[in-house]
Amino acid sequence: MYQDKTLVCKDCGQEFAFTAGEQEFYAEKGFQNEPARCKDCRDVRKANRRHNNGRREMHDAVCADCGAETQVPFVPRNDRPIYCSDCYQNHR
Repeated sequence: MYQDKTLVCKDCGQEFAFTAGEQEFYAEKGFQNEPARCKDCRDVRKANRRHNNGRREMHDAVCADCGAETQVPFVPRNDRPIYCSDCYQNHR
């Protein structure tokens, strides 16, 4: 059913194989997107995250429910509401 595909890494621009087995794994896990990076670039990103002790860049936002200032680990967009930790729990 699946056939190997050649993809291009978005970081280094090199071609890499997205094997039939990997595609089957992605389908089993329900992943919607194909990998965007080759294994070497994925490994570099993982190492960089570990090197930064898992600290994420945080962005200031205002809670859509209570109006409190909060921080989120993604760039806020105007098309979706942002919630503080307390209000987020109420929306889950």
